[in-house]
Amino acid sequence: MTLYTYPENWRAFKAQIAAQYSGARLKVASSPPAFTFGQTNRAPAFLNNFPLGKVPAFQGDDGFCLFESNAIAHYLSNDALRGATPQAAAQILQWVSFADSEIIPPASAWVFPTLGIMQFNKQATEQAKEDVKKVLTVLNQHLNTRTFLVGERVSLADITVVCSMLWLYKQVLEPSFRQPYPNVTRWFVTCINQPQFKTVLGDVKLCEKMAQFDAKKFAEMQPKKEAPPKKEKGGKEAAKPQEKKEKKKEEKKPAQEEEMDDCDAVLAAEPKTKDPFAHLPKSPFVMDEFKRKYSNEDTLSVAIPHFWEHFDREGYSIWYSVYKYPEELTLTFKSCNLITGMFQRLDKLRKNAFASVILFGTNNDSSISGIWIFRGQELAFTLSEDWQIDYESYDWRKLDPNSEECKTMVKEYFAWEGDFKHVGKAFNQGKVFK
Repeated sequence: MTLYTYPENWRAFKAQIAAQYSGARLKVASSPPAFTFGQTNRAPAFLNNFPLGKVPAFQGDDGFCLFESNAIAHYLSNDALRGATPQAAAQILQWVSFADSEIIPPASAWVFPTLGIMQFNKQATEQAKEDVKKVLTVLNQHLNTRTFLVGERVSLADITVVCSMLWLYKQVLEPSFRQPYPNVTRWFVTCINQPQFKTVLGDVKLCEKMAQFDAKKFAEMQPKKEAPPKKEKGGKEAAKPQEKKEKKKEEKKPAQEEEMDDCDAVLAAEPKTKDPFAHLPKSPFVMDEFKRKYSNEDTLSVAIPHFWEHFDREGYSIWYSVYKYPEELTLTFKSCNLITGMFQRLDKLRKNAFASVILFGTNNDSSISGIWIFRGQELAFTLSEDWQIDYESYDWRKLDPNSEECKTMVKEYFAWEGDFKHVGKAFNQGKVFK
């Protein structure tokens, strides 16, 4: 299971801590090459699963997808975290909602300017401080006779509220401010020192001096805008009509920039992506032509002969892949979703690759293997950060296009029929990447 996020995302921490308690095996993709914020989450394959392009975003090995941090944390929790009774479950949901509606808005208004990701507004900050005091008063009273928010053990309520207050305690809740609320601080410190919290959060240092807005830092964090062109000397009167037209055009541009929220503006400056295959010489093998033959004509009598007649052995390579963890494969439909999920994440590779991947066997006794065609002589996955999420779950072997083994495997995998002697299981179903 994979959680996509940028580093130090408190919303993602909720899911990560929940997984620590439940024992869910969670892979966090938060940095290159697995995930680059502003690039990966704007790629078509990502948007196909997560239309808003926001993180955290979750994808299971079976292709099951979730967005919204609370939903992800709930899914990764166990029954103890979710609430063992209907009453406990409702109380946990109450505190999760409380965090979203009562804590996060004032916390963001107060903390974001100190991090340089939002302009300072004195009135808004003062109001946020008062709202935070109300939140702390409610929590302090509730925790006066309780160790945790719901029941006698950590629940999703504690995980959610702690993560929502994390930046408050790290940035602005200095000792004098938090002094009237000892029960809240005692509870917060108790939670962050639990092994499951500490594994995710590390050592959390409580604020010693309230952070303030830094105008210089804010200016540095803003996206750079191109300077307007200098006016040429002379011909001022003649230039005025043209200048007015240019100003009208320029007035429309800021509206597009305003659609990006403050966090996106800071964390994502989207660079233009380069063609990962630009360094390779042009090949005479036309991949699209082969794909049309494969899709529209008979595989054995037309597509495969066409492939071998035109295949460029210098410009392309053939690889055999085997999924490393067959013991983890359970229901066949979930295993197929595993293949489909990988294909979706490789959307930008389609122009320069082709694959036929097959699921063999039955429920709880299956395997996955396939034949891949890549441009170039190396595995294509290392050429782009966006392509490196899944490939390490497979063993890869480069085949010799002149060998009988390679020709037999290409025939069997492309046609989805044959003896498949190297597998030892019957064909179940196949997926094509094209």
